[in-house]
Amino acid sequence: MTTHYLACDLGAESGRVMLGTLSDGRLTLEEIHRFPNITIRLGDSLRWDILRTFDELKKGLTKVAKRGIPVKSLSVDSWGVDYVWSGLGQEMLAPAYIYRDSRTDATFASGTARAGREKIFAETGIQFMTFNTLYQLIADLETSAALVRSADGFLCIADYLNFLFSGVRRMEESLASTTQLYNPATRQWSKPLIEEFGFPKSIFPEIVPSGTFLGPISAETAEETGLQDVGVVATCSHDTGAAVAAVPAGTGDDWAFLSSGTWSLIGVELPSPLINAATCAANFTNEGGFGGTTRFLKNIVGLWILQECRRDWERRGEVWDYAKLNELAAEAQPLQTLINPDDDRFLKPGDMIAKIEAFARETGQPVPATPGEFTRAILESLALLYRVTLAKIEELSGRKIARLHIVGGGSQRALLNQFAARATGRPVLTGPVEATAIGNILIQAIAGGQLDSLPALRETVRASFPIAEFQPADQAAWVEAFGRFEAIRR
Repeated sequence: MTTHYLACDLGAESGRVMLGTLSDGRLTLEEIHRFPNITIRLGDSLRWDILRTFDELKKGLTKVAKRGIPVKSLSVDSWGVDYVWSGLGQEMLAPAYIYRDSRTDATFASGTARAGREKIFAETGIQFMTFNTLYQLIADLETSAALVRSADGFLCIADYLNFLFSGVRRMEESLASTTQLYNPATRQWSKPLIEEFGFPKSIFPEIVPSGTFLGPISAETAEETGLQDVGVVATCSHDTGAAVAAVPAGTGDDWAFLSSGTWSLIGVELPSPLINAATCAANFTNEGGFGGTTRFLKNIVGLWILQECRRDWERRGEVWDYAKLNELAAEAQPLQTLINPDDDRFLKPGDMIAKIEAFARETGQPVPATPGEFTRAILESLALLYRVTLAKIEELSGRKIARLHIVGGGSQRALLNQFAARATGRPVLTGPVEATAIGNILIQAIAGGQLDSLPALRETVRASFPIAEFQPADQAAWVEAFGRFEAIRR
């Protein structure tokens, strides 16, 4: 049986509509439509242009319909924490904030002080980050209380778009789990936190498991796009949840995953949440995965730092693609300058080159002078941070990690993958690149009855896509560099 599915896959830089064709145990992918993910500066705030995103997704659906391809279902996945308010007979009450907006700096401090980190973590098991939905909602309640109280509710980005496609308002649990308002033990919203912060209970939508069929595509969208008889599924609406489902791991639990892109999300798949004082102190997170699994992970900065450097160079009139930057980095002096990617200065946009230069001076290291040197410093430092994080995962989970699977866009960065193997001292297996879209599509296949389980999903991935392997090397040099890296992180 040959069946076609659509993944509407949204990332911080771009979105795309991907066609997946599943036949005889093998999946093929085709990119149908790609578009930039537009951000807007509105006054002193940063917002997403979500309605434009919806329009671009419909353009992708229209292209598929014009080719006469019979599609069984579609689903949207996106980053976590951000959301849209709707109500008063309108689909959107205000443009959605971008998680990097500075409005949550104050509410993070006040919110954690009010409820206490221990209570918040015991309820949610989620890593403390200033932009979590909890602190965004506190900001809305403080500055836009009338909007909050008049809203029918909020939906995180992917589930909001699934709502626009289907007319069914539901929050899928992998995305709900990123909000720091979801209790993974009850698999429902945290009543104690909702009461603590005075949020109206009515704004919290019903939570559904990953792989829930929402309903048929709306009549309006079917008429506009020409795509008929298509179902809408809430797969893993969180892009990392979908990507981890598509990790091509075999049997056993001696592996870790790294979803590599703008962010680096590194962790292990557990049967249940790991919530205790040690995981709270280490600021790890327990996010929902497919089939009721837990993604026990650390969310660390990823290729964002390099992306920001590229934007800085472009503003200076220098345009560098990633392939050329990797080529220049490979030629640069190894392990010359290291940064701490976890330093708060690197989390915010703007002046990234100057921030790296300042960090190098403050730590008594050579200041990078060329794009190749900047790129190498970033990639080597990320690889060393992977080593730190894997060691902490082993300590907290009690698991021995023998290999690291890297998926997502960052898995294309061969130089970074080499550095990861050398820094961690473990084999690194990379691919598939399109793990998020693949997970999205194959969870739809489970929802539709074409596949029957997560192991079957992963077997399909292994049968369909090549996996590259990188082995550790130059261990003495990297051990020495790790000592320096630990010193600059203190």
